Amino acid sequence: MENLNLIETFSEFKELKSIDRATMISVLEDVFRNMLQKMYGTDENFDVIINIDKGDFEIWRNREVVEDGEVEDSNLQIALSEAKKIDEDYEVGEEVTDEVKFIDFGRRAILALRQNLTARILDLEKSNIYQKYRDRIGEIVTGEVYQVWKREILILDEEGNELILPKSEQIPSDYFRKGDSIRAVVVKVEMRNNTPLIILSRTSPVFLERLFELEVPEIFDGLITIKKIVRVPGERAKVAVESYDERIDPVGACVGMKGSRIHGIVRELKNENIDVINFTNNLQLYISRALSPAKITSIKINEEKKTAEVYLKPNEVSLAIGKGGLNIRLAGQLTGYEIDVFRESDEDEEDVTLDEFSDEIEGWIIDELKAIGCDTAKSVLELSITDLVKRTDLEEETIQEVLKILKAEFE
Repeated sequence: MENLNLIETFSEFKELKSIDRATMISVLEDVFRNMLQKMYGTDENFDVIINIDKGDFEIWRNREVVEDGEVEDSNLQIALSEAKKIDEDYEVGEEVTDEVKFIDFGRRAILALRQNLTARILDLEKSNIYQKYRDRIGEIVTGEVYQVWKREILILDEEGNELILPKSEQIPSDYFRKGDSIRAVVVKVEMRNNTPLIILSRTSPVFLERLFELEVPEIFDGLITIKKIVRVPGERAKVAVESYDERIDPVGACVGMKGSRIHGIVRELKNENIDVINFTNNLQLYISRALSPAKITSIKINEEKKTAEVYLKPNEVSLAIGKGGLNIRLAGQLTGYEIDVFRESDEDEEDVTLDEFSDEIEGWIIDELKAIGCDTAKSVLELSITDLVKRTDLEEETIQEVLKILKAEFE
C-alpha cells in the first residue's frame, strides 16, 4: 500500500509538472539510494528497479554467503543457514539476492523519503521553469492577470507559472483587472531565493518589434528588416524599416491597407502614435524622414559632433518639435544625431520674439508657446486657434487674448 501511495505521488508530479520520464526515474533512484546509504551505510550492493508505467518499484539487496558465525556486516554478508532458508542450493562464496520490502523501513523513513522527493521535484520544476523562460527572453507571452498590486501585476501563464509585470514596465494608460488577458515580452529571468523570477515588459522596444512580427508576415519571413525602434510608451514611437526586395514597399507593408496592420498594434499599445519610416544610408534623407510629419527645407550636418541643423518653414516648426518636444527627441534617438530646429524667414520680413511681450503676456504662457516651437509673434499667428488649443495646455480664451496682443503689434 505504501508503495502504491508513493508511486501515485510521483505520477501526480509527473503529470502536473511535465517532468520527462528519464528525469523522473533518475530522481526517484537518487532519492532511494540516499535513503539506503543512511540506513545501511552504502547503496553499492542494492539494485533499485523502478517501473513508472506499472506504478511500482523494487529494491533488491546482494549479499555474499559466508559460514555461520563469520558474518561481519549483515548488510553485505549472509550466514549460510539463512541463505539456505531462501534456497537450499546456496553454497559459501555465492551471492544471494533478496528483495527488501519498503514497508519494513518504517513510517518515519517513508515520510522522510516523501519529503525529500517533494523537495527534489519542486527544485527540479523551478529549474525547468527558469530554463524554459531563459530560452524565451525576447518572446511575447500571453497570460491571465491573477493579482494587481500597487507596484506590479502577478500574471499566470497557461501552465500556472507566475510572471511579474512591474509598474515601470507598464504603459502609463494600462489598466488591468483580475481575470484579464494580457500580452507582454519576457525581458529578464533570474533566480531569487531559489525561485525563478520572470519579469515581463510592455514598454520595451522589443515588445513593439515582436508585435510587428506578428502583424506583418513580411517581417516574420525576413523580407522586411526592422533597423531600429525608439518609443515613449503610450505616447509615440518611430520605427525604421528596410527591405532588400525592391518590389516590396516596407512602409506600406507595415501600415497595411487603410492602416489595417498597424491598427492592431496601436490598439495593443493604448493608442500610441507609430511613425514607420523607410531606412536609408543617406543621412540627410534619414533625418528628414525621422522628423516626419514635418517637411524639411534644408539640413546642415556635423558628423564629428553628431549634430544636425534643420531648417523649416515657420508653419512646420511645431510639427517637427511635437508636443513637449517629443517628435524631435525621438528623431534624435532614431538617427543618433542631436537635432536643432531653425525657422526659415525672409531677411526683410520683420518679426518680434515672444520675450518682447513679457510685460503684456505672462511668462508661463510664453513658455507654453515656446514648448511647441513658437518663439516669435508671427510663428504663433500662423497657427489657428484650434491648433494652438490642441498643441498646448492653454484655454481658448487665453489664446484669443494672446493673438489679440500679437496682432496689434503688426497693425
